[in-house]
Amino acid sequence: MKKFALISVSDKTAIVEFARELNFLEYQIIATGNTFKLLHGNKINCSEIKDFTGFPEIFDGRIKTLHPKIFGGILMRTNNNSDIKQAEQNDIYPIDIICVNLYPFPQVVNRNDISLEEKIENIDIGGPSLIRASAKNYERVSVLTDPSQYTEFLLEIKKGKVSDETRKKLAYAAFSYTSYYDTLIANYFETEFHQPKTAIRLNYESSFDLRYGENPHQRAYLFGEFENYFNILHGKELSYNNIVDLTSAYDLVNDLEGCACAIIKHTNPCGAALGKNVLDAYERALSSDPVSAYGGIVAFNKEVDENTAEKLNEIFLEIVVAPSYSEKALEKLKTKKNRRIISVKKDMVDNSLLIKSVPGGLLVQEKDNSKLNNDSLKLVTTKKYSDKELNDLKFAWKICKHTKSNAIVYVKDEKTIGVGAGQMSRVDSTKIAATKAKQFGHDLNGAVAASDAFFPFADGLLEIISNGITSVIQPGGSVRDDEVINAANEKNISMVFTGIRNFKH
Repeated sequence: MKKFALISVSDKTAIVEFARELNFLEYQIIATGNTFKLLHGNKINCSEIKDFTGFPEIFDGRIKTLHPKIFGGILMRTNNNSDIKQAEQNDIYPIDIICVNLYPFPQVVNRNDISLEEKIENIDIGGPSLIRASAKNYERVSVLTDPSQYTEFLLEIKKGKVSDETRKKLAYAAFSYTSYYDTLIANYFETEFHQPKTAIRLNYESSFDLRYGENPHQRAYLFGEFENYFNILHGKELSYNNIVDLTSAYDLVNDLEGCACAIIKHTNPCGAALGKNVLDAYERALSSDPVSAYGGIVAFNKEVDENTAEKLNEIFLEIVVAPSYSEKALEKLKTKKNRRIISVKKDMVDNSLLIKSVPGGLLVQEKDNSKLNNDSLKLVTTKKYSDKELNDLKFAWKICKHTKSNAIVYVKDEKTIGVGAGQMSRVDSTKIAATKAKQFGHDLNGAVAASDAFFPFADGLLEIISNGITSVIQPGGSVRDDEVINAANEKNISMVFTGIRNFKH
């Protein structure tokens, strides 16, 4: 009995060798257009699909495989007498092997140098249909969608039979492949044609398994294209917690202007500062809370130089992340065996969605891309802030935006000197921030404070003022705003409202 295999591939990696092996195994190969030309040119015995179906490729190749002789050969059940009879009546032969991969829509969808029309032409129609039909009939048909599958498949078929388990595995991979492909198209059409977001189509392929999750008893995985954003230059593999902290650290430092450094522990900043240079920024950030910085993640928004690398080597740090490193800096940093050194390939996407799972579904929100400018600030007190205080207020607001709620941040000379994060009471956050500042000898007199949300009562503000703070930035919007403003005026401090709340849960 004749054995048929159909080959139609966009990615032609190893296809000549694969087809040659099928010839040795006495398979009659049917191939489409350019695949046929490649195989025929390499002296592979094969038939062009139009000769097999008796119907030409039409519409510039838009229709090649969509024919009953092809889909009948894939979908027919050879253990079903009715199917066998109908196949004989219509001159249909069973096709046992389908080797198909698709037009490169994933490679062209985000290119700006390609027109909409060209992108549309890179949407495969016949290929997904072949793949889905083959995977549906996995009990008989083997469907290969990736060159990485060829070697193992050939080893098995040479033994005389493809196992049920292999066909199931290939079918699963096939449906995963078409799902990935269709999701890219749907997401592109949604954006390109300005359609309302009525569904969340997650489309991330597995990158690698992580050692464990937040705790050793939790399994964890990384999906997607993380490596497109960060490059691990040195050190052991990243953990789940490392990745969470790393992204938080770079998100924060990327929000700062000038030469900046941020030190993160458990997604919260324990120090952040601007400096005259990278070393100065790091030393100032480290001085905010040198105890909490131990084992932290240090992020820079400028290239790390040799002098800064020497200073970084003085304490244990989990991760150092920066846009780049000088050759000498990298050499020094690599002397610490386990510390991860990471460079940034490209900035994180500002329009990305933040997703959390909940029972029965997902919570989805836009990333907090809020920005401050002088026009958005509303002075609500009699006393006006100074220019120096304004710079510190804006810096404090940015740090507070990246601190877990309830958040209070004290800043002086564009450096954090006290951070109160993640407390159930805003008053407790103000006390913790002050305690941290005093612990490391920071002078709170003349410092400013930022709050991520409004003060529901005046008590939190009064606690801040009692520590010597002279200016406060907060969203405003409480029903007791007048009470809070009056307290600020009575204590003769300045206060500005932003109108922007920055809760971070």
